[in-house]
Amino acid sequence: MKILYGVQATGNGHITRARTMAHELDKAGIAVDYIFTGRPCNKLFNMEPFGNYRCLPGLTFATKKGKIQYLKTAVTNNLIKFIRDVYILDLSSYDLVITDFEPVTAWAARLKHKHCIAIGHQYAFKHNVPVAGSNPVARLIMKIFAPSQRSLGIHWHHFNSAILPPMIEPVEGNPSCKANKILVYLPFNDNNDVIHWLSGFHNHEFYIYCDIEHAVDNSNIHLRPFSRQGFINDLGDCSGIISNAGFELLSEGLQCGKKLLVMPLKGQMEQISNALALQQLGYGDVMKDFDDESLQIWLAKPNPRPRSYPNVARSIVNWIKSGMTEDEASLARRLWSQVRS
Repeated sequence: MKILYGVQATGNGHITRARTMAHELDKAGIAVDYIFTGRPCNKLFNMEPFGNYRCLPGLTFATKKGKIQYLKTAVTNNLIKFIRDVYILDLSSYDLVITDFEPVTAWAARLKHKHCIAIGHQYAFKHNVPVAGSNPVARLIMKIFAPSQRSLGIHWHHFNSAILPPMIEPVEGNPSCKANKILVYLPFNDNNDVIHWLSGFHNHEFYIYCDIEHAVDNSNIHLRPFSRQGFINDLGDCSGIISNAGFELLSEGLQCGKKLLVMPLKGQMEQISNALALQQLGYGDVMKDFDDESLQIWLAKPNPRPRSYPNVARSIVNWIKSGMTEDEASLARRLWSQVRS
């Protein structure tokens, strides 16, 4: 079997999820080619598991100060290049296409009648999950952005639907907890605003991952360049995470027993809905803007118990190898029966 795997690379969460799948696909001896869209290749990091991957422009969105800029998004996306890439993408040597909300591979598969399955958090929104910040445009984008014949949506709860648990790498060892250490990942916000906001909370050490070349330490503010291993190390021993409401990092935090404070990207239905789900499930706290009072209350909160998730990626790979004969609802029930908290 040979697979073409398309990954939306605008955010790191899709890449993290694909990295988990890449390890299991490699162990299973399945040949895979990877295409990443939405970000230039020189902005990607720790991509070794993907071998000789390719990058295409695809489609992405523009942001400023934690808010989507719809006009700039429309102007910067090259639709002619996108359509051309879809039509010229050669799928003849592949038995299956997998898309993680990646539109070039998904639409190429549809137009060329190649079997395609979708794996990702966005596909959970096909089911009855908490939704906020929705509008007709957002719903249309969710529906047509990266279509497929079959989809495996993932979420923090099944919501009585055929949704799988989070797909994250198992924790190595027992996560520790430095009470005053906080991991910060707010890539869609202005870094100077983040630093100014956190600098006044002198009793805590804030490790902020952002687009810089070298680490910088200044009092209780510790700036760190993007690094998967460095990030995992700081995630492992922090007490809490402050981030936007992207799905994958929050899933890793839940698995490690970290308290969560999220500020969803304004205008982005998925993140606003994630924030709502966190609140409804009692898994985290939400704020709309930089808020000193919310941060002070959250910092004083205890840590939750870690949640133990099964190896979802391995189960999906085994499902693919067996011909995908098991229906999605049965696969979901089997995996949720293994979740522990």
